Amino acid sequence: MDDLALARALHVAAVTLWIGGVAFVTTVLLPAVQREVPKAQRVDFFERIEGRFAWQSRATTLIAGASGLYMLHGLDLWERFLDPGYWWMHAMVLTWLVFTLMLFVLEPLFLHRWFRTRATRDPAGTFRLVLRLHRALLTLGLVTVLGAVAGAHGWYPF
Repeated sequence: MDDLALARALHVAAVTLWIGGVAFVTTVLLPAVQREVPKAQRVDFFERIEGRFAWQSRATTLIAGASGLYMLHGLDLWERFLDPGYWWMHAMVLTWLVFTLMLFVLEPLFLHRWFRTRATRDPAGTFRLVLRLHRALLTLGLVTVLGAVAGAHGWYPF
């Protein structure tokens, strides 16, 4: 296997674990917490569980970003960013940037404290906000994955 094939395999595995994890949290974990945990304890319980998943999210976003950049450079695909038919290339970068900013910048710097403070005032509202944010992130991830796979296999809607 050459280096670009390895990069592609790592990229697909990382995106599978990353977006699959977001899907699990959004469609299984959060609804279960909403059903089974009292309102006042939901955010605290969710943070304890999701904290165990954070290392996977950070690692997979780093692997996806590094392997994507390696393929972009190795295959000299920079000009695709000038063609609207390759909208999914922009979507991949945007999705990666949003998650990377959330995981490595916003959450450690202030989001974690902000959510904790908000949860003490309005635990049910904070949990609803967490659920809405995860749904938006999952939608972004799924649209990107669907567009990238379809585009990489020749489907160009523009």
